[in-house]
Amino acid sequence: MLTTTKDKSSLLLVAFLAALSSLQLHCHAAYPYYGTKIGALTRLHHGVSGDVYAVDSRTIFIKKFNYDGEAPAAYFYVGNTARPSNEGAARLRDEKGGTAALTRRYRNKDITLSLPEGKTLRDVKWFSVWCDEFAVNFGDVAIPNSLDFPRPQKISALRGVHGVSSDNIVIVDAQTLLVPNFSYDGEAPDAKFWVGRGQRPTSDGLRIPDENGKENPLRRYDRKTIVLTLPEDLTIFDIGHFGVWCEAFTVDFGHVRLPEGLNVPPSLKMLGISPQSKLNCEVLYDDLAFEVRWAVAGESIVVQLVAKLDPNNYMSFGISPNKNISQMIGADVAVAWVDPETGNGFAQDYYLEGKAQCSGGRGACPDVKILPNTNSIRLLNAAMVNGYSIVTYQRSLAATDSLDLPISVTDAESAVWAIGPLNDYREVSFHTYYNKHLHHIEFGRQPKWNCPLPEGAKSGINSAEQEDEVTQIPHSFAGGAGYPPAGRPLNVEPDEEFYENRAQALHRTTPVHAPQKQQVTALSTQHRSVPTPKPVNSKDAWDIPAIQCHEPEDGVFYAQMGPTGGKHGYPAITGHVGWGISWYINGLLIPELHVVRGRTYTFVVEGGNNPDIPAKYHPFYISDDPVGGYEHKREEEKKAVRIFAGVHRSRSGQVTPTGVGRLCNWTPDVEGPPADDYQSFGAYQRTLTLKCDAGEPGVISWKPDKNTPDTVYYHCFTHRYLGWKIHVHDSCNGISGGDGIGAASDRYEIREPAPIREDYTAESSIRHETKMASALLKLSRRAY
Repeated sequence: MLTTTKDKSSLLLVAFLAALSSLQLHCHAAYPYYGTKIGALTRLHHGVSGDVYAVDSRTIFIKKFNYDGEAPAAYFYVGNTARPSNEGAARLRDEKGGTAALTRRYRNKDITLSLPEGKTLRDVKWFSVWCDEFAVNFGDVAIPNSLDFPRPQKISALRGVHGVSSDNIVIVDAQTLLVPNFSYDGEAPDAKFWVGRGQRPTSDGLRIPDENGKENPLRRYDRKTIVLTLPEDLTIFDIGHFGVWCEAFTVDFGHVRLPEGLNVPPSLKMLGISPQSKLNCEVLYDDLAFEVRWAVAGESIVVQLVAKLDPNNYMSFGISPNKNISQMIGADVAVAWVDPETGNGFAQDYYLEGKAQCSGGRGACPDVKILPNTNSIRLLNAAMVNGYSIVTYQRSLAATDSLDLPISVTDAESAVWAIGPLNDYREVSFHTYYNKHLHHIEFGRQPKWNCPLPEGAKSGINSAEQEDEVTQIPHSFAGGAGYPPAGRPLNVEPDEEFYENRAQALHRTTPVHAPQKQQVTALSTQHRSVPTPKPVNSKDAWDIPAIQCHEPEDGVFYAQMGPTGGKHGYPAITGHVGWGISWYINGLLIPELHVVRGRTYTFVVEGGNNPDIPAKYHPFYISDDPVGGYEHKREEEKKAVRIFAGVHRSRSGQVTPTGVGRLCNWTPDVEGPPADDYQSFGAYQRTLTLKCDAGEPGVISWKPDKNTPDTVYYHCFTHRYLGWKIHVHDSCNGISGGDGIGAASDRYEIREPAPIREDYTAESSIRHETKMASALLKLSRRAY
């Protein structure tokens, strides 16, 4: 897909995926959205007909194009005159990149055409099939000045928990999202890229593959620019949000809303374009990470050059006139570079008549300085990414003029390459680096990736496995070993498939805001079970003293948030993986509570009260469910859960959490050692500081009775695995008070009230902190 937006960071349209728009087309596109409809071709002569669409600023798509192929010199033209003519107009290459006249027949053919470099649909007034020999218009369509052609659209940036952040996300096309400078700490066990209907994520959404085509839990990212592709026939018109979601814990780590009715280009797949699924790659000069990547597409070849160049340097690659020698003189090469200031890319067709700079058509010259209209290179995409210049271009396999050399797909070709500075005319100067030895390349070989493995690829694999692994390259632009990998092909299977069938997650519908108001795919509302995290080893768990049934005397518990305590904390205590935060009861990390039937207990809840920020919204509730996260359970799962406190149930059966209050967090010292380094919770506890937002706490009361099970659980209404057990007794008699008390070295500090911040509600905070200190004093006495 081609665009001409000035912000080149939004131009990364999947380098090879975009490049291969040349061109293996099916008769039936996968979708009915082709961009903005310009109009139908007038039916004047030779059976010309078809509907013309603006795909983006430089690309035209013709649906069901017809032409009998019998005219001697018919071409595609665009122009800005009052009516079609070839005078002052620009001739377009055909859908295969060729420059020859249209002598073959088209019957209901879907074709994609690109405007010449430097022109956009803003510069032209009509598109025509024109016969040069007889100066006859066979059929045309007017292009209005007010045409609002599709273009990539910027939306909001990601901001969330676990370090999730990005720059403004770019919707490149209807199935492609570019996420610039994406970061995530990688510490949660089951984070996925996630999309869904509505304005905010829920467990009803759908995971989408990462930039490597995988659906595994996300690893750590540090300001990495990535490109994501919506799977199958899912489009941005079907979803209302995109973000990072922790599937096992039903936690939103950060999301952005997608505005309705975005006027973006259709994806290649929506135009019926089927790119080659495997690519070739060869290293040309390792010191500068200079690679050539290519794929043969019908009668043309798409080439991508990648190198880490100094400013104002070019990279060139081409064919030697001698198949047995890599010979510069007489070579046919492409010279490419990216302007680091503007981000504009260039790819020019050169004929190397000599080693000198071009002068009077002699030396190393662009073809057009030797003969007019001989540039056979079609620039498809260019970008500067993380210091790498990436230029993708297309040319015919055949020689289209006397200055070109044909590229064989049956025999090996001798390749030539060079890197050097551009002169003041932005033409090549004498090269700094070049190939000094014969370099044979078989362009028609079975696809093979002979370049450094991209990030995440396996090492130490045999040749057969390696070919399968590395020829399916992702469309991340910051790969391993210092090389940016190429565009991810289609048909990459994920390592595992959570859904039995994509049809379970997708169904046919007609979104009201979909372009053309045609039938497109949308997300299913069907609930799916949430995966359960694998149990973890409970060795080396901290001893957290249980709160006994006679403590505290007034029956008041303070429920606040805090860290999970690393490998000695939540996961070791419960056997479940934590996702970063846990409940603290009276200053202790998920203690087991002992209560007595018939006594009323009060829970002062400070888990957050802002439902718009999931990281600050943790309603407290008590149930017989050991998992928590009631809000995101399936209906059949909810029916099996008994809730004893923390919710209101309406007459209609709607359950609303009531255990909601301001957020208080036990916060560790950011400059101190990690939690894993502490041998006891007592030592770790002394590094924690209670920090509270403004506002009032929530309060819920609970009186267990004869119908209350012996074991229930306190948890978060919106997230799974944040709490732990409550043991319910008939009386306190006979209950051991020593269970869970640590050794002398595990003493718990008598905590002073936390300082009152300006954003506290002063009176309630003083009461609250004094109460906390008193409760901690009582608990700590048992630890000495």
